[in-house]
Amino acid sequence: MPEPMGFFTDTTVCIGCKACEVACKEWNQLPARNGGVGELSGDSYDNTRKLDGIHWRHVRFIEQFKGPYDGRWLMMSDVCKHCVQAGCLEVCPTGAIIRTEFDTVVIQSDVCNGCRACIAACPFGVIDINPVSGTAQKCTLCYDRLKVGLEPACSKACPTDSIQFGAIAELRTRAHKRVDQLKAQGVKAELYGADPEGALGGLNSFYLLVDEPEVYGLPRHPQLPSRHLAKSATFSAASAAVLGVLALVGLRKRRMDELGGGGGSGGGAGGGGQN
Repeated sequence: MPEPMGFFTDTTVCIGCKACEVACKEWNQLPARNGGVGELSGDSYDNTRKLDGIHWRHVRFIEQFKGPYDGRWLMMSDVCKHCVQAGCLEVCPTGAIIRTEFDTVVIQSDVCNGCRACIAACPFGVIDINPVSGTAQKCTLCYDRLKVGLEPACSKACPTDSIQFGAIAELRTRAHKRVDQLKAQGVKAELYGADPEGALGGLNSFYLLVDEPEVYGLPRHPQLPSRHLAKSATFSAASAAVLGVLALVGLRKRRMDELGGGGGSGGGAGGGGQN
C-alpha cells in the first residue's frame, strides 16, 4: 500500500510566475475561460481569480502596502486540499468521488451526475462545474501521473520549489524545520492544515503562511457538512414530537365533535317520539 502523498506549499518562496497554473491546464487539457478572451480582473496580477472546474490551480496575489515603498507581496499557489476527512466525498450521492490508494480525493467524471452537492460541501470553494463536461471537477493531484511513478505537473514545473510533492510524513517533517528556520530569522510563520489532529483530520495539501489564514482566503476552522447532523437530528426529533402531539389533539377534538353531534341528534329524535 503506497504512503499518503500530497503537497507542502511554502508561500515564502512563491514568485507568482504561474508556471503551476500553466502546467496544470496543459497536462489536464482544461479549457480556457470564454475561449481565452476575457477582461483583466483589475485585482493585482490575479486574472484567474479563483479555483473552479477549469482552473485547478490558482496563484493568489495579496498586496499589503501602506505606501508606495512600504509593504510586501504575499503569493500562494492554491489547490484542492485533498482532505483526510473530505466533505465532498461525504455528500456525493453517486459514489463519483473516491479516495485513492495515495490518500488523495478524485472525482470520476464518468460517474458524476452534476448534482453540485460537493460544491456546497467543500469548505474551501475548490470544486465547480466544468462547462465542457457538465460535471464537477477539481485537482486530482495528477492521479494518472502518480500511478506510473511521475510527479504532479504543477510541482514539477515550480521553479522555486514553493510547491513540494512527496510522502505526507516526510513533508510535515520538512515543513516544521522550515518554520523553525523562519522563526529564528524573526519571521512570523505557521503551518496550515499540517496537524493530523486538527481540522478535517489534516490536509494532504498544506501550507506555510506568514499571515492569518483569512488573508490568503483560507477558513480558520474548516468544517464537514456532517457537523450539522446532531443538531438537525435533534431538531427533527423535536419537530416530529410536536407534530405527533398536534395530531393527537386534532384527532381527539374531531372525535369529541363527532360524539357531541351524535348525542344531539339522538335527543331530538326522542323528543319527537314523546310528542
